[in-house]
Amino acid sequence: MDAHEFWAALKARGLNFFSGVPDSTFQGAYNVMVNDPDIRYVPAVREDVALGIASATYFVGKPGKPGGLGGVIMQNSGVGNLINPLTSFNLMYKIPALLVVGWRGYGGPPNDAPEHWIMGAKTPQFFDLLEVPYEILEPDNLDSALDRLLANIKERSIPGALLVRAGVIS
Repeated sequence: MDAHEFWAALKARGLNFFSGVPDSTFQGAYNVMVNDPDIRYVPAVREDVALGIASATYFVGKPGKPGGLGGVIMQNSGVGNLINPLTSFNLMYKIPALLVVGWRGYGGPPNDAPEHWIMGAKTPQFFDLLEVPYEILEPDNLDSALDRLLANIKERSIPGALLVRAGVIS
């Protein structure tokens, strides 16, 4: 799928504020995002910092009524950096965010560098363990995957992840 199509789908659903750490899995999509005047992007030094920045969007809204949704752009190697802030902040206090996660190591050898194989195999299991909803983006399911994930995020008021394999967004 085209990167412009990807970001248009997110913006159509009100997602226009992101923080994160660049990921080569979707470098083209990242470049489109940072050059889109309708998307506000705040670079972060680590994924936990990005989650904190994106989570602030929840508190922007009408007085006494939070409800914004920010996003995090990251590679799955940074999932380990999210465990503590997810469990002690976002999940505990029900602060939603969309995690757009580049899925390095998907499929194991020989699909990626060896340092990504273990995390590639374990990425969905981390989200299962934390009961964080996730969807796997495929070339033909952008709208349905986003709608299911965003409905789950809204219903449960917790973060959710969109897992993106290399080559799905061009």
